Amino acid sequence: MNAWATPGDYRGDSSAVFALRTALRRDRLAARAALSDKDRQAASARIEGHLAALLTERRPGILAYCWPIRGEFDCRPLMLDLLAKNWRLSLPVAVEEKRPLVFRAWTPATTMARDQHGIPVPAKGESLHPDIVIIPLVAFDDQGYRLGYGGGYFDRTLATLAPRPFTIGVGFELGRIDTIHRQPHDVPMDVIVTENGLRRSGENLRL
Repeated sequence: MNAWATPGDYRGDSSAVFALRTALRRDRLAARAALSDKDRQAASARIEGHLAALLTERRPGILAYCWPIRGEFDCRPLMLDLLAKNWRLSLPVAVEEKRPLVFRAWTPATTMARDQHGIPVPAKGESLHPDIVIIPLVAFDDQGYRLGYGGGYFDRTLATLAPRPFTIGVGFELGRIDTIHRQPHDVPMDVIVTENGLRRSGENLRL
């Protein structure tokens, strides 16, 4: 069991919880969009440093990351550095609605297409089972649970992968909230990285 998994937190009327999570998502997306270029660049540089330190502790393996959208942290420069250090990279692809993602191999030479959501993905290629998945955050809480965009793709995917990859939630500190009002399908991250550092096993580690 993940060290952050805690009981409760999703009791009550499901429609009310859905509305609350929708409002939280909208609020944090607006806050992210309002970041100035200067603040975004400064925060992103710190996130990249923390993430690089975390990943260089580990042996090169298969790493899945997400093409940045909607003002997310852009980890592509770091991914290119890791590629040069013998990591294999992949990108998630939503092949079908409400089905688990597949992870297709990626290099700078990969032919890209856009999925049904307009996100760049490999047009074709080998499917990989990642050792590590970097997952963007819209919002997150101190129990390690995240809010994404509401499609449930990552929760659905992580529930089916065996062995389960090591999961790294990445986002800006402004996404931190008291609780996401987690639902039974929500899967906690192993580590969350923001510009303030790492949080894992319930402890905030400043790098």
